[in-house]
Amino acid sequence: MIKYLKRGKDVQVRADDDAKVRATVEGIIKDVEARGDAAVRDYSRQFDNWNPADFRLSRDAIEKARKSLSAREIEDIAFAQKQVRNFAQIQRDSMKDVEVQTHPGVILGHRNIPMDAVGCYIPGGKYPLLASAHMSVLTAKVAGVKRVVATAPPYQARPIRPS
Repeated sequence: MIKYLKRGKDVQVRADDDAKVRATVEGIIKDVEARGDAAVRDYSRQFDNWNPADFRLSRDAIEKARKSLSAREIEDIAFAQKQVRNFAQIQRDSMKDVEVQTHPGVILGHRNIPMDAVGCYIPGGKYPLLASAHMSVLTAKVAGVKRVVATAPPYQARPIRPS
């Protein structure tokens, strides 16, 4: 006889939950479109208990975060970045531009053109996923994206996780 330790939610309950999440997210997006940074600040206070003077980290804050790392951590980060950058370059090199004349006057082909700007979300908070930063930011840079913006949630109302 089958003994269930836990059962999944009913299909209709899941659909109702999905609809509630969708409505909440759509409302937040509309609010940010309407009120801009003021809405972002309100949601930051509401969800993250974080109300910084500026959402962009200063050079001092970045340097403070870097100084909180051990030499081994810095070496490990550099190693990971080198591996990701190398593989991203291999991938980029495999995507060749093509141009061929298939018939007199008929030229067909494609070009790989990087986007002008991308935004990268880096999961953080209690369980940060540092590799996401490497894999999204470095890959975009290797692809030739001119402007790469990264964002991550604060940890306990701080922009960086304390050592």
